[in-house]
Amino acid sequence: MLAFPGVQVLDVTGPLQVFASANEHVARLGGAPPYRLRVVAKGGGAVASSAGLALAAEPLAPPTSASEAVDTLVVAGGPGVDAAAGDPELVGWLRQRAERARRVASVCTGAFLLAASGRLDGRRAVTHWSFCDAFARRFPSVRVEADPIFLRDGPVWTSAGVTAGIDLALALVEADLGRATALAVARYLVVFLKRPGGQAQFSAALSLQAAGDRFEALHHWMRAHLDADLSLPALAAEAGMSERSFSRRYAEQTGVTPARAVERLRVEAARQMLAETRQPVKRIAQRCGFGSEETMRRSFLRLLASTPQDYRHRFGVDPQARGTLPRL
Repeated sequence: MLAFPGVQVLDVTGPLQVFASANEHVARLGGAPPYRLRVVAKGGGAVASSAGLALAAEPLAPPTSASEAVDTLVVAGGPGVDAAAGDPELVGWLRQRAERARRVASVCTGAFLLAASGRLDGRRAVTHWSFCDAFARRFPSVRVEADPIFLRDGPVWTSAGVTAGIDLALALVEADLGRATALAVARYLVVFLKRPGGQAQFSAALSLQAAGDRFEALHHWMRAHLDADLSLPALAAEAGMSERSFSRRYAEQTGVTPARAVERLRVEAARQMLAETRQPVKRIAQRCGFGSEETMRRSFLRLLASTPQDYRHRFGVDPQARGTLPRL
């Protein structure tokens, strides 16, 4: 785990605890701990996090040292990432280390430091939702995706804001040790294992709140009438505006078209029903206003890169197991 002054403490400790708990779980079963964990930083010693908590770090080993081979290199984020990304020595070390590691990952704004090393060039990546635009402008060779919790592009993994590092670490544990171990770790840590990478960083309803009070009543009405006519004329009439004026003002204040907002709200409602109920997919599609399973499937693929069936398989909770996993 690569840290630096001003690192976000949870970016470091969250993923590390996942790996540490995996070690403990395997040891309880009589096996050898699969991970050897190290926090490293330029110069080593005590590294002050943005929360004021100092982290004990080892110094950076020579990047070409065969005796210091690294399997997984994780780059944390935090307010100090800009200074870290501007340090030629640290970026050069990361570039060489990343080339020799089996896989590389970043947590939250750690993507800025990883991108500065060139490791994300030509790849898909994600970072904290509030920094995606700045990231895209700064690194135009990286294909930024704002929605996912985490992304994998070959041997390179990136994750969204802060706690998404825990989701990423659980995915890495699952890839290494299998789903049963990852599930055991998630249960022990009382976190939700089945939050897939394609799940949005925050809810559609929350993101639309950026529009302020102007369309708050409309959004409440939309969520309560997902199975009704939510066409542009119907929405404009509900808002008491002409279609042309409504379409322009809505896009200006929310950043999305009315049609895209409706799709996001319907997908979000369908996701919740798929995860928390056993209703047939066809029934869910009707209740959420898609009209048909095929229409819902196309929306899921477009927004989540997943089909409704696959989402339920990966994210749904067996009603008999509700007491063993937290409900989000």
